[in-house]
Amino acid sequence: MDELGYLHDDGVFLRREALAFGYEDRDLTRAVRFGVLHRIRHGAYVATPIWESAGALERHRLRCTAVLLTHGHRVALSHSSAAVHHGMRLWKVPLDRVHVLRLDGGPGRSCGDVVYHSGAWVGADIWQLGDRLLTSPARAAVETASLVSVERALVVLDGAIDLDLAPPEELAATYRRMDGWPQTQHLQVSIRLMRPGAQSVGETRSRYLCWTQGLPEPELQFEVRNEMGVVVGVADMAWPEHGVLGEFDGKVKYGRLLLPGETPGDAVFREKQREDEMRRITGCVFARVIWWDLERPRATGSRIRRQLGLRAA
Repeated sequence: MDELGYLHDDGVFLRREALAFGYEDRDLTRAVRFGVLHRIRHGAYVATPIWESAGALERHRLRCTAVLLTHGHRVALSHSSAAVHHGMRLWKVPLDRVHVLRLDGGPGRSCGDVVYHSGAWVGADIWQLGDRLLTSPARAAVETASLVSVERALVVLDGAIDLDLAPPEELAATYRRMDGWPQTQHLQVSIRLMRPGAQSVGETRSRYLCWTQGLPEPELQFEVRNEMGVVVGVADMAWPEHGVLGEFDGKVKYGRLLLPGETPGDAVFREKQREDEMRRITGCVFARVIWWDLERPRATGSRIRRQLGLRAA
């Protein structure tokens, strides 16, 4: 059955394609029973090693392929399914079902592992990547944001801006077109809060924490320059009028900072030197936030408030 895995780029194939190659249903059943194939959904299969080695995002892509192969161009991937294919930042966004926009004028409904959405669309809303149709980045971001909480929505929207997938004005315009649609009531908050400059999930969530705790809005990607005007460092967040620079420290950050031939320890040491120089130039203190701090927003907010020299709200 190896030849079936070459029919499509990601190895997914349909029952009808297997039958056209001369296989029978009992061959497919036996292959699933003995762990050769994994059945993604009714009538769609992939080699078991491909499925078992795939993470959550890749498994969702495989499910999307299975759905599109059975529906053709009657639908386009939408919401979180389109967001996955655009490479957007997703934090705690459910990926258990495939979301599609009906292009054939049919009604919206949920059926098993697929959510069918109906709604107005124009040609610019539909993109083609390879052999698959999906909603545009701006529409996918706003659609995804409509499915989740304000904080999770903000991660998607900030990420779409930072990854150059959609500028703020396009996201806002897309929201205005969708205002009043089901599940969009809370979107006005997320649209109002989105900003350019948050370069990770942790940075967006840190800014969201500041908002929920009534802290002043920080400047993002704040440049610190030395006496020669050379940038010596960029703080994730800053309250310069309060003498505080803010940093989100995720483990991934130091991996991202690695230079050729460096170890993580080298990056940490270089990062410390950078921060020491930023403190010397600005006279500011650092407010540091880690993943754990985001799970205890009141305590973290109180600490930052003290560092800012503000009274408790």
